[in-house]
Amino acid sequence: MANQSDHISKRIQKFIAKQKIFFVATATEQSRINLSPKGMDSFRVLNEKKVLWLNLTGSGNETAAHLNENGRITIMFCSFEGAPNILRLYGKGTVIHPNHKDWSKSIDLFPKLAGTRQIISIDIEMVQTSCGMSIPYYEFKGERLELDEWAQKKGEDGIRQYWKDKNESSIDGIPTKIQEGY
Repeated sequence: MANQSDHISKRIQKFIAKQKIFFVATATEQSRINLSPKGMDSFRVLNEKKVLWLNLTGSGNETAAHLNENGRITIMFCSFEGAPNILRLYGKGTVIHPNHKDWSKSIDLFPKLAGTRQIISIDIEMVQTSCGMSIPYYEFKGERLELDEWAQKKGEDGIRQYWKDKNESSIDGIPTKIQEGY
C-alpha cells in the first residue's frame, strides 16, 4: 500500500497545502526520539526536493540539537478529512538562524510570528505515502493563539532569556547552538 518517490509531486504539494497539522521526528544515535506536533502557517514547499519549516519557541529545542548532530528528520502529515492518506518526508535538515546566509530570503516566506526561533531547511531524500485508512476524521475548528500571545507578552528580550534558560540544550544534554545563531 505504500508508494515511495525521491521528490514531492504536484499532487503531494497540494495535499500538504491543505493540512493544518504535521508532525516532526528527529533523534541522534544516543538520544531519545523527539516527536512533536506542529501547526500554524509554518510549512512551505520550495520545490520538489526542498521544504522549510518555521520553528517557533517551545518548551524544548530538541529538533535543533538533533539536526546539529546528524541532520536526520522525518515530517509526517495525515489526512483527517477527505481521502485517507499518510505522507512522510524523509530528509536531511539544517537549522537556519538570523545570522545564516539563507535567513533573509527564507523568513519572508512566512507570516511574522512572535517567538520565531529558527527555520528548518530540509533536503528531501524520500517521499512515502501510505493508505491512512485507520486514521479517524477530525474537524478543524481554528488555530490556537496561546503560543503567539505568550511570546508577545514575553517580548524579544524575554524570549531570548527563555532560550537561554530552556532552549540551549536538549533533554539529553545535546547543545542546540541557539545563542550562536543570533
